[in-house]
Amino acid sequence: MAIYSTFLQRAFDQIIHDVCLQELPVTFAIDRSGIVGDDGKTHQGTFDLSYLSLVPNLVVSAPKDENELQHLLYTASKSGQPMAIRYPRGAGLGVKLDKELHPITIGKGEILRHGQDAAILAIGTMVAPCLEAAEELSSKGVEVTVVNARFAKPLDSQLVVDLASGVRRLITAEENTLNGGFGSNIAHLLQKSRISDIQVRSLGLPDRFIEHGSLTFLRSKYGLDASGIASQVLSLLATPTPLPEIKTRA
Repeated sequence: MAIYSTFLQRAFDQIIHDVCLQELPVTFAIDRSGIVGDDGKTHQGTFDLSYLSLVPNLVVSAPKDENELQHLLYTASKSGQPMAIRYPRGAGLGVKLDKELHPITIGKGEILRHGQDAAILAIGTMVAPCLEAAEELSSKGVEVTVVNARFAKPLDSQLVVDLASGVRRLITAEENTLNGGFGSNIAHLLQKSRISDIQVRSLGLPDRFIEHGSLTFLRSKYGLDASGIASQVLSLLATPTPLPEIKTRA
């Protein structure tokens, strides 16, 4: 089924009881997720990563572009389980579409760029500006890894843990409220994995209803454009990292 993110909120009970509790193979194609700009405050799709990630049996995903979207839709149709795919309002990035569809392994992200100074875990519409930010940072001598997470649930736990073990600064980026969202899930994973000697900064939307405005204006206001992301990375790099925990015998 295809539905606006803001309208799917009204069907939350049905998502749980009529689909996920019964593990039915329903695909939720969630249009107008994230900042919708000129549609106005009531249509901002800024909560779906949060309210969907807490539902058992539900896969929650977001493509980096229109080509990956078609592959995720194909994946959902073949998965035999409930799956949500969020995508933004408006035109795609203009990337070339593959002629042959293929399944994407559920719960697996991909590294798009390698760097040793920090790692950015981005999901959905944040992947493109994070890659732009990486280019901007590279011109200043800062090299960052950029990951297309693809899935908010299940997370690519091994990829996240491996990254956290290799760098001591991790940034998450999502076009969703920070409360209970993608970044929150990453932080919880690191806590469960007992990775503490690392700095994590989550970029996303604040705990408020997002006002009417163009996509360009609102992304800039909330630091979710390439310039804002690069600025946050530089700020994090300027912050002293915590010392590793030293264990001593009693």
